[in-house]
Amino acid sequence: MSDSPRAVFEKLLAGMVNRDFDSLRQLYAQDIVLEHPFAVPERTVTRGQEGLRRLLDGLREWFEATAKNVVIHETADAEVIVAEWDYEMRVPGTDQLLTTANVIVLRVRDGRIVESRDYHNHAALAQIVTG
Repeated sequence: MSDSPRAVFEKLLAGMVNRDFDSLRQLYAQDIVLEHPFAVPERTVTRGQEGLRRLLDGLREWFEATAKNVVIHETADAEVIVAEWDYEMRVPGTDQLLTTANVIVLRVRDGRIVESRDYHNHAALAQIVTG
């Protein structure tokens, strides 16, 4: 039996917090469509495993976070969940902490993420990257 959308999200969040980017790729379908509507300077859409690999490789250098206040909402569609959480992130090279709110709309089919709309505070995240 395939993992439920809730179980897949829990693995996704654990993979991000543990910086296990190689295992994260296994959670996504080959034809994944991953949207970041609030990306800076404009919305982004990542398609397929190769695009996902490039995206995750870009996170390796600076992503260090813990997840707090996680709430998972079931929907009328058995494939879809909405999750909310806060990341407490350490700014690379400093002891400064930044807290950002996050929402994700996740569609999971046969235990793999096939669609994801990730709403993160990209303006705050850009400040971490650029200093």
